[in-house]
Amino acid sequence: MSNALTKLLESREWLLADGATGTNLFNMGLESGEPPEFWNTEKPDNIRKLYKGAVDAGSDIFLTNSFGGNASRLKLHKAQNRVLELNRIAAEIAREVADAAGRPIVVAGSVGPTGEIFEPMGTLTHAAAVEMFHEQAEGLKAGGADVLWVETISAPEEYRAAAEAAKLAGMPWCGTMSFDTAGRTMMGTTSAAMVDMVEKLDYPPLAFGANCGVGASDLMRTMLGFVAQGSERPLIAKGNAGIPKYHDGHIHYDGTPELMAEYAVLARDAGVKIIGGCCGTMPEHLKAMRAALESRPKGPRPTLEQISAALGGFSSASDGTGDDAGAPKRERRGGRRG
Repeated sequence: MSNALTKLLESREWLLADGATGTNLFNMGLESGEPPEFWNTEKPDNIRKLYKGAVDAGSDIFLTNSFGGNASRLKLHKAQNRVLELNRIAAEIAREVADAAGRPIVVAGSVGPTGEIFEPMGTLTHAAAVEMFHEQAEGLKAGGADVLWVETISAPEEYRAAAEAAKLAGMPWCGTMSFDTAGRTMMGTTSAAMVDMVEKLDYPPLAFGANCGVGASDLMRTMLGFVAQGSERPLIAKGNAGIPKYHDGHIHYDGTPELMAEYAVLARDAGVKIIGGCCGTMPEHLKAMRAALESRPKGPRPTLEQISAALGGFSSASDGTGDDAGAPKRERRGGRRG
């Protein structure tokens, strides 16, 4: 399949993705509980600034402001009839910024989870999930997104539904899950199980991996879990900039640009092809990551000990697969994802 992302992947050893959407928008004045997607029409200059910040910092790929742009999430704000509009405009603004960059930039249409739980534990059916994701995909496609970027998924059923929706829309796609519960996703998926699922999909992603989670060290441990399965599909790592801490009424992430630069180099050396940040990752982090990736020679694949020494200990003794009980441990610190 010839597309912008495949061409870049074939021409480069690594690609830099973007950083946080929410953290950057909160810094611009987004209120807690306010849907970021509304800013696509109400404050398009802020969304332009968000995208341009990533491009100017050296990102090769950036995500659209459409993470919660599905009917289920928008229904909470009585905006379920605006799915196509809000996603299309998110992608149109992105396309404008990418095309003005003067170098190849991939516009990735962000698709987050529905926020619902699948049958039999919940009420969401496979057909309903596919329909929601397909509607969002069509909006992003109409706006000019190069690929769909399914992210922060916990349930394998939801990942499979997103894959089917991407096929219906005729869009190439990438997909990451969030491993935030002792090395597993909230719904219990391990890194090994994710690789197995991805390889069995009728319409597999161009690249897959992990985003968000606990911190950069935990995310890197998950990356080594993917590598151990031997998949030749390109890997994606989008780790948070450290650990969230509550301070003066705000959530702050303690990861410095220097720490994120270390993480980026370790990810590349582990065999990850697309490297970016998630919550807390600002343009200054991305600049440091880009500079490190460009200036530091490729090294051998890092060990768990090297990862914990560089990025801090792990939040759990195991990555969820049961083979690394002796890994360095860190007590889980308080806070929430932001």
